[in-house]
Amino acid sequence: MTEHSVPQTDIATTETRKWLAGVSGALLIWFFLYRSLIPFSEWAIAQLPVDRHSHLGEALTFFIYDTPKVLLLLTLVVFAMGIVRSFFSPEQTRKVLAGRREGMANILAAALGVVTPFCSCSAVPIFIGFVSAGIPLGVTFSFLIAAPMVNEVALGLLFGLVGWKVALAYLAFGLTIAIVAGWVIGRMGLEHWLEDWVRNLRADVSQDISSARLSVIDRIQAGIDAVKDIVGRVWIWIIAGIAAGAFIHGYVPSDMLAVIMGRDTWWSVPAAVLIGIPMYSNAAGIIPVIEALLGKGAALGTVLAFMMSVIALSLPEMIILRKVLSLRLIAVFIAVVASGILAIGYLFNLLFT
Repeated sequence: MTEHSVPQTDIATTETRKWLAGVSGALLIWFFLYRSLIPFSEWAIAQLPVDRHSHLGEALTFFIYDTPKVLLLLTLVVFAMGIVRSFFSPEQTRKVLAGRREGMANILAAALGVVTPFCSCSAVPIFIGFVSAGIPLGVTFSFLIAAPMVNEVALGLLFGLVGWKVALAYLAFGLTIAIVAGWVIGRMGLEHWLEDWVRNLRADVSQDISSARLSVIDRIQAGIDAVKDIVGRVWIWIIAGIAAGAFIHGYVPSDMLAVIMGRDTWWSVPAAVLIGIPMYSNAAGIIPVIEALLGKGAALGTVLAFMMSVIALSLPEMIILRKVLSLRLIAVFIAVVASGILAIGYLFNLLFT
């Protein structure tokens, strides 16, 4: 070694520090942007020649806020999942979530969904990350159902609106739908109905790569590569889905819904589900509509079925998922979840009206 030579270990350490500093700076920028979404959307809509409280104003505000929010979430989650995949093979990941008891992974995934206050489109990025990491399809669906449908926002608002009994029953039945629906879909063995690029991604991840040999830089690069691959494929679908949701959010009248849901007929629950599927909102956004519907005489179970279909089976969510799932798999997902929602709607109408 010459007098001025630098040990390879020191060079590697310096390079690693630079990469870590870059990631830390990027994360700070991410959090700054995420926290600025609300004031930015309000500022942006104020620059437009539209009334903030008009139908068009509500739709534009929704689109301007949700588009960067979902894209930011997608980027962060996919980056994190790319790094996680560098530590665990798909088989190891399946063992962590699935364990030895069948269905336990569905319970864990649904519980994770409860503590993540995401709307359906915001939960999709995590779903994509789970699928690409090789986690069983049924487990990912348990999370995808629970995340938007059962969270602390919905429970808190329901508690204040209709009492703790209804809120607790909603929690129990919502979790049951997420766990059972995910378990049923998992037992059907429908992984071959994933889109080809997702199956190829899972196969690439399955390659025998020793995670112990990867450096910190390699793991960071794995996260960056995942973002380029996955976000690059689905971003246009996300924007299209949010655009559809923004239109519906701004223009759907609540009076018409109250008339249909207030009728004491057997078909009111399935009608509420069918009406809710094309719509889009998060739990906090739909609760004021729920309060208005109940105030106009709509049945509790029917209204809750409507709420669940809006936040768990929304059209924008299906548009985004179409990039990952085949139409057949989306149809199975809708059928299984809708069946559970119908059961809850009729049960709530029987118990609380």
